Amino acid sequence: MGMPTDIPIIETMLGFPKPDFSTYDFIRQQTKDTQSSEEFEFPVEYMFKGVPKELYGTDDDPLQVVLGEMDRFNIERAMISCVDDTCQRALTAHPERFIPSFEVNPNDVMGTLREMVALHEKWGLKAATAFPAGCFPQVPIDDAKFYPIYAKCIELDIPIFVCSGVPGPRFPFSPQHVERIDRVMYDFPELTFVTRHGCEPWEDLAVKLMLKWPGLHYSTSAFAPKHYPEAIIRYANTRGADKVIYAGYFPMGLSLERIMTELRDVPFRDKVWPGFLRENALRVLKLD
Repeated sequence: MGMPTDIPIIETMLGFPKPDFSTYDFIRQQTKDTQSSEEFEFPVEYMFKGVPKELYGTDDDPLQVVLGEMDRFNIERAMISCVDDTCQRALTAHPERFIPSFEVNPNDVMGTLREMVALHEKWGLKAATAFPAGCFPQVPIDDAKFYPIYAKCIELDIPIFVCSGVPGPRFPFSPQHVERIDRVMYDFPELTFVTRHGCEPWEDLAVKLMLKWPGLHYSTSAFAPKHYPEAIIRYANTRGADKVIYAGYFPMGLSLERIMTELRDVPFRDKVWPGFLRENALRVLKLD
């Protein structure tokens, strides 16, 4: 049958166009190659074709731009940050369309814990997110600095979405080795942990760990659908229909038009699509 067109989609990774690409300065602080620091506007530009740069640096209201794209592609709700002005405006004006999340900083453990509680009280925080290799300095997935944050996620009854696998920016991948997730799930069996950004090149290991740990899930963020790993498609089509969650990468590196066009050709079985596009996110984010 292919991708159905009548399922209102839950998007688990979405941002807003900025006046420029300064939002990636935290990556440029760590990279050492000339291209990353001086030539690329988008630090992983070498990996992506068709980055929607035309949306950046315009006078258009970023909130209206994003709402228009969501309506165009049947995205009912989208998970966004809840800390910058545009995101807070979106959450205030359209709470039925946007899902609040917070990027944790394990290099400031107590500050992060306090902010998680405050944001939960103010916005009804639905998820934490983390970029271990992008922390400055880097913090491995299974590092002690993350452990109080994982515990707080359990206390607040929210999932954490964590970048896993070799990162796109040109800095070391060790903090995001997928094998590190195993220890975390062992120590926090109540934790709902969702991987981001592919788990490459350890997709088979990610599948093995999802079979092992009930709370471990996989999201498809930062991947054009034609590049979804075969191991993940095979897992979703067999035992993992409730573990694989749709996520895009708009407007950071992919347009929604490209994502939704390529999704039509992903060889998911008919039974997989409702969970992938909507139901798994509803359950993990407790949106029902």
